[in-house]
Amino acid sequence: MYRLTAIIVVWGLSPFAVAQADSHPFVSTPVAEFNEPWAMTFLPDGRLLVTEKRGQLLVVTQDGEKSSAIEEVPNVDYRGQGGFGDVVLHPDYEDNGLVYLSYAEAGVGKTRGAAVARGKLEMKEDRGRLDNVKVVWRQIPKVTDDGHYGHRIAFDNDGYLFISSGERQKFDPAQDMTGNLGKIVRLHDDGTVPDDNPFADRGDVTAQIWSLGHRNPLGLAFDKKGRLWNSEMGPLHGDELNLIVRGANYGYPIVSNGDHYSGEPIPDHDTRPEFEAPKVWWTPTIAPAGLMFYSGELFPDWRGSAFIGGLRSEALIRIEIEGDNAREAERFDMGKRIREVEQGPDGALWLLEDRDGGRLLKLTPR
Repeated sequence: MYRLTAIIVVWGLSPFAVAQADSHPFVSTPVAEFNEPWAMTFLPDGRLLVTEKRGQLLVVTQDGEKSSAIEEVPNVDYRGQGGFGDVVLHPDYEDNGLVYLSYAEAGVGKTRGAAVARGKLEMKEDRGRLDNVKVVWRQIPKVTDDGHYGHRIAFDNDGYLFISSGERQKFDPAQDMTGNLGKIVRLHDDGTVPDDNPFADRGDVTAQIWSLGHRNPLGLAFDKKGRLWNSEMGPLHGDELNLIVRGANYGYPIVSNGDHYSGEPIPDHDTRPEFEAPKVWWTPTIAPAGLMFYSGELFPDWRGSAFIGGLRSEALIRIEIEGDNAREAERFDMGKRIREVEQGPDGALWLLEDRDGGRLLKLTPR
Protein backbone atom coordinates (compact mmCIF):
# COMPACT_ATOMS: atom_id res chain seq x y z
CA MET A 1 0.00 0.00 0.00
CA TYR A 2 1.20 3.54 -0.76
CA ARG A 3 2.27 5.79 2.05
CA LEU A 4 0.64 9.17 1.64
CA THR A 5 3.16 12.01 1.52
CA ALA A 6 1.00 14.70 -0.04
CA ILE A 7 -2.54 15.27 -1.16
CA ILE A 8 -2.94 17.31 -4.35
CA VAL A 9 -6.15 18.28 -6.09
CA VAL A 10 -6.64 17.91 -9.82
CA TRP A 11 -9.63 20.16 -10.36
CA GLY A 12 -12.84 18.34 -11.04
CA LEU A 13 -11.44 15.09 -9.66
CA SER A 14 -10.93 13.48 -6.27
CA PRO A 15 -7.70 14.03 -4.33
CA PHE A 16 -5.02 11.47 -4.99
CA ALA A 17 -1.89 10.26 -3.27
CA VAL A 18 1.70 10.96 -4.26
CA ALA A 19 3.66 7.78 -3.63
CA GLN A 20 7.12 7.74 -2.08
CA ALA A 21 9.92 6.08 -4.06
CA ASP A 22 10.20 3.12 -1.68
CA SER A 23 6.52 2.31 -2.18
CA HIS A 24 6.49 2.51 -5.96
CA PRO A 25 5.28 -0.67 -7.68
CA PHE A 26 8.40 -0.57 -9.85
CA VAL A 27 12.18 -0.61 -9.50
CA SER A 28 13.97 2.27 -11.25
CA THR A 29 17.32 1.24 -12.74
CA PRO A 30 19.68 3.94 -14.11
CA VAL A 31 21.11 2.89 -17.48
CA ALA A 32 23.01 5.91 -18.90
CA GLU A 33 23.49 9.67 -18.56
CA PHE A 34 23.16 12.38 -21.20
CA ASN A 35 23.58 16.10 -21.76
CA GLU A 36 20.05 17.55 -21.93
CA PRO A 37 18.28 14.49 -23.35
CA TRP A 38 14.94 15.30 -24.97
CA ALA A 39 13.43 12.27 -26.69
CA MET A 40 13.94 8.59 -27.44
CA THR A 41 12.51 5.78 -29.51
CA PHE A 42 13.30 2.08 -29.84
CA LEU A 43 14.85 0.52 -32.92
CA PRO A 44 13.64 -2.93 -34.04
CA ASP A 45 16.78 -4.56 -32.58
CA GLY A 46 15.97 -3.19 -29.11
CA ARG A 47 18.50 -0.36 -29.07
CA LEU A 48 17.34 3.21 -28.53
CA LEU A 49 17.76 6.41 -30.47
CA VAL A 50 18.21 9.33 -28.05
CA THR A 51 18.33 13.04 -28.90
CA GLU A 52 20.32 15.56 -26.92
CA LYS A 53 19.06 19.12 -27.10
CA ARG A 54 22.43 20.58 -28.13
CA GLY A 55 22.20 18.67 -31.40
CA GLN A 56 23.38 15.08 -30.99
CA LEU A 57 21.61 11.87 -31.96
CA LEU A 58 22.93 8.71 -30.29
CA VAL A 59 22.25 4.99 -30.56
CA VAL A 60 22.19 3.44 -27.08
CA THR A 61 21.97 -0.19 -26.02
CA GLN A 62 19.70 -1.27 -23.18
CA ASP A 63 22.90 -1.75 -21.16
CA GLY A 64 23.81 1.91 -21.64
CA GLU A 65 26.54 1.64 -24.28
CA LYS A 66 26.48 4.69 -26.57
CA SER A 67 27.47 5.01 -30.19
CA SER A 68 29.44 7.90 -31.58
CA ALA A 69 27.19 10.83 -32.48
CA ILE A 70 25.24 10.08 -35.64
CA GLU A 71 26.64 12.14 -38.51
CA GLU A 72 24.79 14.39 -40.98
CA VAL A 73 21.96 15.29 -38.61
CA PRO A 74 20.39 18.74 -39.17
CA ASN A 75 22.04 21.80 -37.64
CA VAL A 76 20.05 23.01 -34.64
CA ASP A 77 19.49 26.47 -33.20
CA TYR A 78 20.32 25.72 -29.58
CA ARG A 79 19.07 28.40 -27.19
CA GLY A 80 16.30 28.73 -24.63
CA GLN A 81 13.81 25.93 -25.24
CA GLY A 82 15.20 25.38 -28.73
CA GLY A 83 17.43 22.58 -29.96
CA PHE A 84 17.05 18.94 -30.96
CA GLY A 85 13.59 17.61 -30.16
CA ASP A 86 11.69 14.47 -31.03
CA VAL A 87 12.83 11.30 -32.79
CA VAL A 88 10.37 8.83 -34.35
CA LEU A 89 10.71 5.93 -36.78
CA HIS A 90 8.73 5.72 -40.00
CA PRO A 91 6.01 3.03 -39.66
CA ASP A 92 7.84 1.04 -42.38
CA TYR A 93 11.29 1.62 -40.89
CA GLU A 94 12.36 -1.99 -41.27
CA ASP A 95 11.94 -1.60 -45.06
CA ASN A 96 13.01 2.01 -45.61
CA GLY A 97 15.23 2.93 -42.62
CA LEU A 98 13.65 6.39 -42.31
CA VAL A 99 14.02 8.36 -39.08
CA TYR A 100 12.12 11.61 -38.37
CA LEU A 101 13.68 14.35 -36.23
CA SER A 102 12.31 17.66 -34.97
CA TYR A 103 14.55 20.58 -34.10
CA ALA A 104 14.77 24.36 -33.87
CA GLU A 105 16.36 26.05 -36.88
CA ALA A 106 17.57 29.60 -37.40
CA GLY A 107 15.78 31.93 -39.78
CA VAL A 108 16.45 35.43 -41.09
CA GLY A 109 17.86 37.85 -38.54
CA LYS A 110 16.89 36.80 -35.04
CA THR A 111 13.95 34.63 -36.09
CA ARG A 112 13.77 30.89 -35.59
CA GLY A 113 11.26 28.07 -35.76
CA ALA A 114 10.79 24.33 -35.50
CA ALA A 115 11.30 21.95 -38.39
CA VAL A 116 10.94 18.23 -39.02
CA ALA A 117 13.37 16.37 -41.28
CA ARG A 118 13.73 12.75 -42.24
CA GLY A 119 16.71 10.70 -43.36
CA LYS A 120 17.79 7.11 -43.78
CA LEU A 121 19.77 5.77 -40.83
CA GLU A 122 22.87 3.84 -41.90
CA MET A 123 24.76 2.09 -39.08
CA LYS A 124 28.12 0.31 -39.14
CA GLU A 125 29.15 -1.10 -35.78
CA ASP A 126 29.02 1.86 -33.34
CA ARG A 127 29.05 4.57 -35.99
CA GLY A 128 26.20 5.88 -38.10
CA ARG A 129 24.94 8.62 -40.37
CA LEU A 130 21.72 9.94 -41.84
CA ASP A 131 21.56 9.87 -45.62
CA ASN A 132 19.35 11.91 -47.93
CA VAL A 133 18.16 14.22 -45.16
CA LYS A 134 15.15 16.25 -46.27
CA VAL A 135 13.03 18.79 -44.40
CA VAL A 136 9.37 17.76 -44.59
CA TRP A 137 7.78 20.50 -42.44
CA ARG A 138 8.52 23.93 -40.96
CA GLN A 139 6.80 26.28 -38.55
CA ILE A 140 5.34 29.26 -40.40
CA PRO A 141 6.05 32.02 -39.64
CA LYS A 142 9.45 31.99 -37.97
CA VAL A 143 9.44 34.45 -35.08
CA THR A 144 11.77 35.92 -32.48
CA ASP A 145 11.98 34.39 -29.00
CA ASP A 146 13.09 30.87 -28.19
CA GLY A 147 10.19 29.12 -26.47
CA HIS A 148 7.14 26.95 -27.11
CA TYR A 149 8.31 24.99 -30.13
CA GLY A 150 6.20 21.95 -29.28
CA HIS A 151 7.52 19.83 -32.19
CA ARG A 152 6.37 16.38 -31.07
CA ILE A 153 5.87 13.78 -33.80
CA ALA A 154 3.46 10.82 -34.07
CA PHE A 155 2.27 8.49 -36.84
CA ASP A 156 -1.23 7.04 -36.88
CA ASN A 157 -2.18 3.52 -37.98
CA ASP A 158 -2.75 4.73 -41.55
CA GLY A 159 0.74 6.20 -41.83
CA TYR A 160 -0.22 9.87 -41.55
CA LEU A 161 2.30 12.15 -39.88
CA PHE A 162 1.10 14.39 -37.03
CA ILE A 163 3.25 17.21 -35.61
CA SER A 164 2.49 19.48 -32.66
CA SER A 165 3.42 23.13 -33.12
CA GLY A 166 3.62 25.56 -30.20
CA GLU A 167 2.48 29.19 -30.45
CA ARG A 168 6.05 30.36 -29.72
CA GLN A 169 5.01 32.55 -26.74
CA LYS A 170 3.14 34.84 -29.14
CA PHE A 171 -0.45 34.04 -28.00
CA ASP A 172 -2.57 35.13 -30.99
CA PRO A 173 -0.95 32.87 -33.64
CA ALA A 174 -2.74 29.92 -32.02
CA GLN A 175 -5.97 31.32 -33.55
CA ASP A 176 -4.44 32.63 -36.80
CA MET A 177 -5.34 30.28 -39.64
CA THR A 178 -2.72 31.76 -42.00
CA GLY A 179 0.09 30.11 -40.02
CA ASN A 180 0.73 26.78 -38.31
CA LEU A 181 1.80 28.05 -34.87
CA GLY A 182 -0.35 26.81 -31.98
CA LYS A 183 -1.66 23.97 -34.13
CA ILE A 184 -1.47 20.23 -34.64
CA VAL A 185 -0.84 19.45 -38.29
CA ARG A 186 -1.48 16.30 -40.34
CA LEU A 187 0.65 15.39 -43.35
CA HIS A 188 1.62 12.53 -45.59
CA ASP A 189 4.94 10.96 -44.62
CA ASP A 190 6.76 13.08 -47.22
CA GLY A 191 5.31 16.34 -45.89
CA THR A 192 2.64 16.83 -48.52
CA VAL A 193 -0.90 17.69 -47.38
CA PRO A 194 -3.72 15.11 -47.45
CA ASP A 195 -6.71 16.31 -49.43
CA ASP A 196 -9.12 15.20 -46.68
CA ASN A 197 -7.66 17.49 -44.00
CA PRO A 198 -10.39 19.65 -42.40
CA PHE A 199 -9.15 22.90 -43.97
CA ALA A 200 -7.59 21.46 -47.14
CA ASP A 201 -9.85 23.54 -49.39
CA ARG A 202 -8.24 26.76 -48.08
CA GLY A 203 -4.83 25.78 -49.43
CA ASP A 204 -1.37 27.02 -48.41
CA VAL A 205 -0.31 26.51 -44.78
CA THR A 206 -3.93 26.43 -43.59
CA ALA A 207 -4.40 23.10 -45.36
CA GLN A 208 -1.95 21.45 -42.95
CA ILE A 209 -4.03 22.21 -39.86
CA TRP A 210 -5.76 19.36 -38.02
CA SER A 211 -6.61 21.27 -34.81
CA LEU A 212 -5.90 24.73 -33.43
CA GLY A 213 -5.90 26.84 -30.26
CA HIS A 214 -2.93 25.08 -28.65
CA ARG A 215 -0.26 26.68 -26.46
CA ASN A 216 2.79 24.44 -26.08
CA PRO A 217 1.92 20.80 -26.84
CA LEU A 218 4.86 18.75 -25.57
CA GLY A 219 3.26 15.31 -25.73
CA LEU A 220 1.54 13.63 -28.68
CA ALA A 221 0.37 9.99 -28.77
CA PHE A 222 -2.31 7.66 -30.08
CA ASP A 223 -4.29 5.34 -27.82
CA LYS A 224 -5.21 1.73 -28.59
CA LYS A 225 -8.38 2.90 -30.35
CA GLY A 226 -6.35 5.09 -32.70
CA ARG A 227 -7.42 8.37 -31.07
CA LEU A 228 -4.92 11.21 -30.83
CA TRP A 229 -4.18 12.86 -27.46
CA ASN A 230 -1.84 15.66 -26.48
CA SER A 231 -0.35 16.91 -23.21
CA GLU A 232 0.02 20.67 -23.16
CA MET A 233 1.68 23.28 -21.01
CA GLY A 234 -0.79 25.80 -19.65
CA PRO A 235 0.24 29.40 -18.92
CA LEU A 236 0.30 30.01 -15.15
CA HIS A 237 -1.14 26.58 -14.20
CA GLY A 238 -4.00 25.08 -16.24
CA ASP A 239 -1.92 22.32 -17.88
CA GLU A 240 -4.03 20.08 -20.13
CA LEU A 241 -4.56 16.58 -21.46
CA ASN A 242 -6.65 16.84 -24.62
CA LEU A 243 -8.43 14.34 -26.83
CA ILE A 244 -7.75 15.77 -30.30
CA VAL A 245 -10.78 16.11 -32.55
CA ARG A 246 -10.50 16.74 -36.29
CA GLY A 247 -10.88 20.47 -37.01
CA ALA A 248 -11.50 21.43 -33.37
CA ASN A 249 -10.40 24.64 -31.66
CA TYR A 250 -8.98 24.24 -28.13
CA GLY A 251 -9.36 27.91 -27.33
CA TYR A 252 -5.96 29.29 -26.41
CA PRO A 253 -5.37 32.20 -25.72
CA ILE A 254 -9.08 33.08 -25.54
CA VAL A 255 -9.73 30.50 -22.81
CA SER A 256 -7.55 28.53 -20.43
CA ASN A 257 -7.92 27.10 -16.94
CA GLY A 258 -4.70 28.94 -16.09
CA ASP A 259 -3.88 32.66 -16.04
CA HIS A 260 -1.28 34.86 -17.68
CA TYR A 261 2.08 35.03 -15.91
CA SER A 262 1.31 38.67 -15.14
CA GLY A 263 -1.58 37.41 -13.01
CA GLU A 264 -4.17 38.68 -15.46
CA PRO A 265 -6.98 36.12 -15.55
CA ILE A 266 -7.95 34.19 -18.65
CA PRO A 267 -11.59 33.05 -18.93
CA ASP A 268 -11.99 29.36 -18.11
CA HIS A 269 -13.03 26.81 -20.71
CA ASP A 270 -16.52 26.51 -19.26
CA THR A 271 -17.24 30.15 -20.22
CA ARG A 272 -16.88 29.34 -23.95
CA PRO A 273 -18.44 25.96 -24.73
CA GLU A 274 -17.74 26.36 -28.46
CA PHE A 275 -14.09 25.49 -27.69
CA GLU A 276 -12.96 21.95 -26.92
CA ALA A 277 -12.22 21.58 -23.21
CA PRO A 278 -9.39 19.44 -21.79
CA LYS A 279 -10.22 15.99 -20.47
CA VAL A 280 -7.91 16.61 -17.49
CA TRP A 281 -6.42 19.90 -16.31
CA TRP A 282 -4.02 20.68 -13.52
CA THR A 283 -3.81 23.47 -10.97
CA PRO A 284 -1.16 23.65 -9.63
CA THR A 285 0.95 22.93 -12.67
CA ILE A 286 2.58 19.57 -13.39
CA ALA A 287 4.51 21.00 -16.41
CA PRO A 288 3.70 18.04 -18.70
CA ALA A 289 6.25 16.77 -21.20
CA GLY A 290 6.27 13.42 -23.06
CA LEU A 291 3.09 11.34 -23.42
CA MET A 292 2.61 7.64 -24.20
CA PHE A 293 -0.01 4.89 -23.88
CA TYR A 294 0.91 1.61 -22.23
CA SER A 295 0.13 -1.73 -23.89
CA GLY A 296 2.75 -4.04 -22.39
CA GLU A 297 2.71 -7.23 -20.34
CA LEU A 298 4.99 -6.34 -17.41
CA PHE A 299 2.40 -4.06 -15.79
CA PRO A 300 -0.93 -5.69 -16.76
CA ASP A 301 -3.00 -3.40 -14.52
CA TRP A 302 -1.73 -0.41 -16.47
CA ARG A 303 -2.70 -1.54 -19.98
CA GLY A 304 -4.57 1.27 -21.71
CA SER A 305 -3.28 3.92 -19.30
CA ALA A 306 -1.56 7.07 -20.49
CA PHE A 307 1.69 8.19 -18.89
CA ILE A 308 2.95 11.77 -18.79
CA GLY A 309 6.42 12.91 -17.77
CA GLY A 310 6.25 15.80 -15.32
CA LEU A 311 8.91 18.53 -15.40
CA ARG A 312 8.20 20.93 -12.55
CA SER A 313 6.25 18.20 -10.74
CA GLU A 314 9.26 15.84 -11.03
CA ALA A 315 6.84 12.98 -11.45
CA LEU A 316 5.57 10.17 -13.62
CA ILE A 317 1.81 10.58 -13.90
CA ARG A 318 -0.60 7.77 -14.82
CA ILE A 319 -3.90 8.62 -16.46
CA GLU A 320 -6.85 6.22 -16.71
CA ILE A 321 -8.96 6.53 -19.85
CA GLU A 322 -12.66 5.62 -19.78
CA GLY A 323 -14.42 6.22 -23.08
CA ASP A 324 -13.90 9.86 -23.97
CA ASN A 325 -13.09 10.79 -20.38
CA ALA A 326 -9.86 10.66 -18.41
CA ARG A 327 -8.64 11.11 -14.87
CA GLU A 328 -5.34 11.13 -13.05
CA ALA A 329 -5.03 7.80 -11.26
CA GLU A 330 -1.53 7.84 -9.76
CA ARG A 331 1.46 10.13 -9.44
CA PHE A 332 4.92 8.74 -8.76
CA ASP A 333 7.51 11.10 -7.31
CA MET A 334 10.73 10.61 -9.31
CA GLY A 335 12.79 13.35 -7.66
CA LYS A 336 13.90 14.75 -11.04
CA ARG A 337 12.28 16.52 -13.98
CA ILE A 338 10.98 13.85 -16.38
CA ARG A 339 11.24 14.87 -20.02
CA GLU A 340 10.26 11.66 -21.84
CA VAL A 341 8.49 8.35 -21.25
CA GLU A 342 8.38 5.37 -23.63
CA GLN A 343 7.48 1.69 -23.54
CA GLY A 344 10.28 -0.78 -24.21
CA PRO A 345 10.03 -3.95 -26.29
CA ASP A 346 9.56 -6.15 -23.20
CA GLY A 347 6.91 -3.88 -21.63
CA ALA A 348 9.25 -2.00 -19.27
CA LEU A 349 8.77 1.74 -18.93
CA TRP A 350 11.72 3.92 -19.89
CA LEU A 351 12.19 7.51 -18.74
CA LEU A 352 14.55 10.33 -19.62
CA GLU A 353 15.36 12.89 -16.97
CA ASP A 354 15.71 16.50 -18.09
CA ARG A 355 18.80 18.76 -18.25
CA ASP A 356 22.52 17.98 -18.06
CA GLY A 357 23.22 14.68 -16.37
CA GLY A 358 19.72 13.49 -17.22
CA ARG A 359 19.56 9.74 -16.75
CA LEU A 360 17.93 7.04 -18.82
CA LEU A 361 15.88 4.97 -16.39
CA LYS A 362 14.29 1.55 -16.86
CA LEU A 363 11.23 0.79 -14.72
CA THR A 364 10.41 -2.87 -14.04
CA PRO A 365 7.94 -4.46 -11.58
CA ARG A 366 9.06 -4.58 -7.96
